[in-house]
Amino acid sequence: MTLVNNSPHERTRSRRERILTILREQEYISVRDLSDEFGVTEMSVRRDLHAMELEGSVFRVRGGATRPRVTIVSKTYARGAQRNVAQKQRIAKAASELIDAESTVFFYSGSTVARVPSYLTGLQRNSLTIVTNSLPIINEVSAWENPHLVSIGGTYLSQYMAFVGPQALLSIEPLSAEVAIIGCDGLSAERGLTTPHQLVASIGTNIVKRARRIIVVADSSKVGRHGLTCIASINEVDTLVTDTDVDQGQVKELRRLGVEVIIV
Repeated sequence: MTLVNNSPHERTRSRRERILTILREQEYISVRDLSDEFGVTEMSVRRDLHAMELEGSVFRVRGGATRPRVTIVSKTYARGAQRNVAQKQRIAKAASELIDAESTVFFYSGSTVARVPSYLTGLQRNSLTIVTNSLPIINEVSAWENPHLVSIGGTYLSQYMAFVGPQALLSIEPLSAEVAIIGCDGLSAERGLTTPHQLVASIGTNIVKRARRIIVVADSSKVGRHGLTCIASINEVDTLVTDTDVDQGQVKELRRLGVEVIIV
């Protein structure tokens, strides 16, 4: 198949439309076959499939994808996942490059956090221990070959596609990690990391306490915003990865407080 030589966005849209066409004709398509068909890397195909799974249009399985068996993505989560997509992709890629191989990594819930695993290299995938309460990340990592995945279970909160509550907190209690990748609905020098939901916040708070390095991934729309419930204070954050539209006043104050701010 020859793709029209147009913008990257249009080429991505065309690939994804073609994937849906193929899956209407057959039950399963492999990453390798899609890579050959489109002339792109397998990593690019996996990113396509990951985004499509967030939209609920495919169901990812090891080595490829099938038609969706059930509606696996809540509409609330899907709407959030499709906001500021280009920024979230850049942020996720930059964050993935900060994760050392052979680490244990906590992944919190949230659509930007959920994009990070798809950018991890083969070396990272083969050596990392992934600990998460996020269903999209569980789906992503379980499709890897021989993943080392620790799933945090509990009460399922559909709008966040994450497990929360007392059982989840008990599961986190005995664990620790070198790194935590944390998302938020608001981040400011004054209020720290915040989110509207108290049960979601409590998971983040406990993850932050048990990781040596805290990397926050948040697009610029989140920076300067104040949410209902605090996840962590700003002095608990080591690094913020955000995009070029970020408020420079906030950046200056965050750096003054000792936060490394990476703008992509």
